[in-house]
Amino acid sequence: MTQLPEITARSWIMVALLGLTWGGTFLVIELALEGITPFWLAAGRVTFGALLSGLVWRLRGGRLFLGPADSAAWASLSTIAVLSSAVPFSLISWGQQFVTSGFTGVAMASIALMILPLAHLFIPGERMSLRRLLGFLIGFAGVTLLIGAQAFGSTGAALEMQGRVAILGATGCYAVSSILMRRLPPVDPVGLSSVLLLIGALAILPAAWIAEGPPPLPDTRTIWIVAFLGLVPTAAANLLRVTLVRSAGPVFMSLTNYQVPVWAVLLGWVFLGEPLPPSLIWSLLLILGGVALSQFGALRRLFGAGA
Repeated sequence: MTQLPEITARSWIMVALLGLTWGGTFLVIELALEGITPFWLAAGRVTFGALLSGLVWRLRGGRLFLGPADSAAWASLSTIAVLSSAVPFSLISWGQQFVTSGFTGVAMASIALMILPLAHLFIPGERMSLRRLLGFLIGFAGVTLLIGAQAFGSTGAALEMQGRVAILGATGCYAVSSILMRRLPPVDPVGLSSVLLLIGALAILPAAWIAEGPPPLPDTRTIWIVAFLGLVPTAAANLLRVTLVRSAGPVFMSLTNYQVPVWAVLLGWVFLGEPLPPSLIWSLLLILGGVALSQFGALRRLFGAGA
């Protein structure tokens, strides 16, 4: 896919919904880990999402590529599937045994920084201008403030560093898969979202069995939580993510990850009674300021002020 990104009001709505959805996901994962092992949690999440997405895709006709696709396109599709669901979901579920949901949410913001140089090299229309670079640096300063204020508190001190590395490894998977996704030939977004999860499920189910043995028998509460993770932040959000990357580009989609740490901490404060330090307000201002600066041209177009 080589056309230039198209950023509209719909793009901004989708990026806001993704930020809210993924910002709350890590708290839900912590609740799920009370009743299921991490790799089977990831496998259950991907499988639920794959079944729902596959059903929707089938009802829409089951179309994937909109034109001829060679073996390289299918190989890239398989790589994207593994890097956008099976591997990062496993790393996040395993890592969150040892770090807080706040840390995980903040770490997701680093996806934007990983995508920036990759998009500069491989995606037409995603050049790294000085204004965009300054915007991302300001946003990163807000993320750094948030990390220093709250997100590094964690449990499981003996394995804490490994947990952090696992979470950061997941962010790298998302960054690479976003770039590869943008470079696919023309494809139906619903079909792409569904096939990615279906391939991911085929990859993660045997991996979970090898790593943790036969699947456990979780209680009803855990089953509902896993089903929710598969339905909302996996199936529905993955469809939104694919649509956004294909239309507005991976750099614009990466702005989602600046919202994630804010929502992760806010939702923890509202529902779990976690503290709300003043530094959160400053980090929020820095993050939103960086987003506005890096996307100043898109904001001007959005409000009719010209390019």
